[in-house]
Amino acid sequence: MDETLLCNEFEQTRRYSVEVCQSLQLEDYGLQAAAFASPPKWHLAHTTWFFETFILKPFANDYVVIEPLYEVLFNSYYNGIGEQHPRDRRGLLSRPTLDEVLTYRQRVEQAMQQLLAQPNHPDRRVIFERLQLGIEHERQHQELFFTDLKYSLAANPLSPVYLELELPAARTLSQAQWLDFPGGLVDIGQGGSEFCFDNEQPRHSSFLQPFALSSRLVSNGEYQQFIDDGGYQRPELWLADGWSTIQAEQWAAPLYWRECDGESLEFTLHGLVPRQPEFPLCHVSGYEADAYARWKGARLPTEQEMEYVATLQDDASSTDALGVCHPLPAGGSKQLEQLYGACWQWTRSAYGPYPGFNAQEGAIGEYNGKFMSNQWVLRGSSCVTAASQSRPTYRNFFYPQDRWQFSGVRLAKYLEGEAVGL
Repeated sequence: MDETLLCNEFEQTRRYSVEVCQSLQLEDYGLQAAAFASPPKWHLAHTTWFFETFILKPFANDYVVIEPLYEVLFNSYYNGIGEQHPRDRRGLLSRPTLDEVLTYRQRVEQAMQQLLAQPNHPDRRVIFERLQLGIEHERQHQELFFTDLKYSLAANPLSPVYLELELPAARTLSQAQWLDFPGGLVDIGQGGSEFCFDNEQPRHSSFLQPFALSSRLVSNGEYQQFIDDGGYQRPELWLADGWSTIQAEQWAAPLYWRECDGESLEFTLHGLVPRQPEFPLCHVSGYEADAYARWKGARLPTEQEMEYVATLQDDASSTDALGVCHPLPAGGSKQLEQLYGACWQWTRSAYGPYPGFNAQEGAIGEYNGKFMSNQWVLRGSSCVTAASQSRPTYRNFFYPQDRWQFSGVRLAKYLEGEAVGL
């Protein structure tokens, strides 16, 4: 690993977490509209807690803990570390103040820089391995900052604006195309020396039937046709749990769609804006994605199909989160579009371990492995995903009822014996 590069990335990543907060008002830092959505201030503190807990405490002999209770307040789910403050009460933590959290960040960063400057530290290799994990962990929380903030702001009838920016005018959306792939025996998972999370390994073989993917994501206008055809009232289109969910939650449209005085609107981090039919469908659950695919006579792709296709592409990109925090329309190419930088794409694959997977020992081993139950995999990346995490092997995962993430739909079909129209 390149130690100098990692040190630079550490500084850049820490700085970016603070930069994305510059558009917030002081009152925004404690917003938590649901248990799954953490406040911005908590994200700033938790990512700091990660470096303190997994690097400074075990490896910096002269490090003095700032506040012992932070170990409880900002522990997310690491049972091996100890107790955690209840997740649904993070928004009640008016103390420490924002200034105290920012001071905490500065103190930890200074201690980290001092530790990283010790060339002869006996555990230097382990320190830098954990440094890289901590950087990628913080980048994940930077994405959660946007998704959580959007959910909390949307709960306010005033529809607050996070960032004043006019979305670009929609382009004329061309008809989606089916792109055929031969399938066969393919290699899945990270097998190189580049960084990856533990759930991306080990590399293994998987057999794919010949299949096709839609050239672009499903659009708002296309999903409106599903709604107009009674999609939310037709139980035959839904998985049993999905039907129970939409009945209990009374869903009739994607999360941030609004109807006001006869106008179709969509809440975004740039405010409440007219809903444009050409823009990608976003903020739907796995159940809604699956129901739409059934309505089209298609299906959701598997995560193996998505990874195989992604390895054939050379266009990994991610929208600058300080720019447009909303997925943009496809450009009209007949090749695969919007693989990265628009919406995470639901797959039909359950989130589970790859053959031969073993979680690491200790608390860090809790990072991914213990969540391999009852969740679905999403592939690609969204408009607020870090570029380093827009890669073919990355496995995102959420419960199929979740829809506050920037999640959309790409259709798939088998090539043999399956007739589907787009």
